[in-house]
Amino acid sequence: MADSITPKLYAGEEAAGFISASLLSGETLGKGNITILPNVSYKVNLKNFDLSASSVKDATCDFTDAGDVTYSEKALAPESFALNKQLCKQDWLSTYAGAKMRAGVDGTLPANFQEYIIGHAGALVGQQVETSIWSGATSTNGQFDGFQTQLAADSAVVDVAKVSGGLTAANIVAQLGRVRDAITDANYGQEDLAIYVGTAAMKFYISAQAALGYQDQFHAGVTEANFEGTKLVLAPGMAADKMIAARKSNLFFATDLASDMAEVKVIDMTENDGSDNVRLVMKWNAGVGYANGSDIVYYA
Repeated sequence: MADSITPKLYAGEEAAGFISASLLSGETLGKGNITILPNVSYKVNLKNFDLSASSVKDATCDFTDAGDVTYSEKALAPESFALNKQLCKQDWLSTYAGAKMRAGVDGTLPANFQEYIIGHAGALVGQQVETSIWSGATSTNGQFDGFQTQLAADSAVVDVAKVSGGLTAANIVAQLGRVRDAITDANYGQEDLAIYVGTAAMKFYISAQAALGYQDQFHAGVTEANFEGTKLVLAPGMAADKMIAARKSNLFFATDLASDMAEVKVIDMTENDGSDNVRLVMKWNAGVGYANGSDIVYYA
């Protein structure tokens, strides 16, 4: 009877922690700046329920129907992704990691080096997910449709045309004012309302504040960034010259961190095929969406 050999690997329930840390390590997810929907293995429906203000009438003794209820759903279906890498243990024998490993059939990979590999790959995944959340496009391999792609195609979204020549430190305050003015009265002042801006726009705003004599309390950790009372959120994955005003409760990120769709493995192939190769396998799913486009302002 032929021998059955199982390659050494790091997997199991603990792997979910690495995937979770990787996916949620970006600025947007790590700080909870949008609503996270975990354990979505296939699809989730984002529900929009509207009674409308005109439903309120003067009371009478009779029951009078005030009209139809507006109810709609938008499907958010996360896409599947993977990161596969192969390393040769021979390449690491002369390094610091090699001091704790041996080459050959009985060679091993130090646990701390395995953790480093996973951590490095996880940081890359977090960075890629951050980019996809805002400016991603399914047509690009390794990305899903981000908010910019979806908002640009939605006629219900409140559009604000970007300034000619792009954002600068000289015009950022005025342009933020245009975004503020486009926010509906019903959403303005809501606790979870924010204006999401890219790195360049945040730099311009800090520079503009400095020119006006205000200290950068945001980077000093003293206070959250805000524009005239509306929270200003840094979204590093957003493209230049773009801004989005929306409520956190209307922006969703869906992923599955508790099933076979989310896993990470470091597989030592020595006992499997006699090679000195080590394989890193990461798998996950992710996607974003929103329930109501008419409540979102898109500066583009």
